[in-house]
Amino acid sequence: MTISWVPVPPESHFPIANLPYGVASRRSGPSGQERHIAPPRPVVRIGDHVLPLSVTGNGLFDAATLNPFLAAGPDTWDAVRARLIELLTDKAHRPWVEPLLIPVAEVITHLPFEVADYVDFYASEHHAANVGRLFRPDTEPLLPNWKHLPVGYHGRAGTVVVSCTDIVRPCGQRNTPDGPVYGASRRLDIEAEVGFVVGMPSALGSRVSTRDFADHVFGAVLVNDWSARDVQAWEYVPLGPFLGKSFATSISPWVVPLAALADARVAGPAQDPPVLDYLREDEPWGLDLDMEVRWNGHPVSRPPFRAMYWSAAQQLAHLTVNGASLRTGDLFASGTVSGPAKDQRGSFLELTWDGAEPVTLPDGTSRTFLEDGDDVSITATAPGLGGSRIGFGEVTGRILPARP
Repeated sequence: MTISWVPVPPESHFPIANLPYGVASRRSGPSGQERHIAPPRPVVRIGDHVLPLSVTGNGLFDAATLNPFLAAGPDTWDAVRARLIELLTDKAHRPWVEPLLIPVAEVITHLPFEVADYVDFYASEHHAANVGRLFRPDTEPLLPNWKHLPVGYHGRAGTVVVSCTDIVRPCGQRNTPDGPVYGASRRLDIEAEVGFVVGMPSALGSRVSTRDFADHVFGAVLVNDWSARDVQAWEYVPLGPFLGKSFATSISPWVVPLAALADARVAGPAQDPPVLDYLREDEPWGLDLDMEVRWNGHPVSRPPFRAMYWSAAQQLAHLTVNGASLRTGDLFASGTVSGPAKDQRGSFLELTWDGAEPVTLPDGTSRTFLEDGDDVSITATAPGLGGSRIGFGEVTGRILPARP
């Protein structure tokens, strides 16, 4: 296994086998009075440090986002990764590279790329079946189309925010026995997901096959698609999610490249009935990710991403089958990740069974949906190259009261 000369703690999500990309600026000043002293610039993470990507000598990293690099395509992605591995493993480079390393505690992370479009899917059979049992108890849990295509909806790119951004409780209409009322959501929820970041665009009118997935998708992030369930329940018929979803979606600050996830690839569940030709895969694009959801610091769920019925490659193929173009910075997410066991459910709607089974946290407090002041963190790890273990860091958010 390749070893870096940069010290990496054994439990770190960020060994040399990972090398995820982000955008950061340095901070200074007394605690609580932090200020940026440099413009945000692309960085790579190694252990507990970040390294400015300008070290590669590539002018694509002079921007404040990763978008120019993402748009450069797979050959450039591979060349930059190879150069970084060389710089961080060959001790001959240590004297001039080491002074450029910045402790991660001294930086502020930013949204790593400018989001062009945002699409969210509904790819977990366990999640879809749970929701069906909750809301349609007298019918089949899955709707007739669910096993024939990856169901999804188009979200709002402008409300995608980086981890640690506070989330203001949304307001909207919700239905009551006395008719619709306006006010703050009372059933605020999370959705633990994995998102995929598009680098190479495609032309309007063309289609991207499952075989071409890695030619267009650069890497993956963790996603928390915050959801106002009461607003969603009243609005979603007949056109689907809208205000109950579009107020905020959080992503992790580190984009893990597909190259780092090569050893995490697995076959997904058997698909029955057989899918249509454009959704068939010549090679598997399931990922063996172990996720964990923490509610106010306490683990409450461990969703297994390997159980997802629809793969990211199938989602991308379906997203473009009508000729819709891809743009650099497009983000598409998996939808809630849930497994067959109760402690593998990736939303609080499922975990508390629509509030009927409250969760008691170790501090003695009881929860059904999110209360003001609550925080949620989602993490994930995966098998890395050479027998290592890599991770995504975390995506975290804290709930603030609704604004008057």
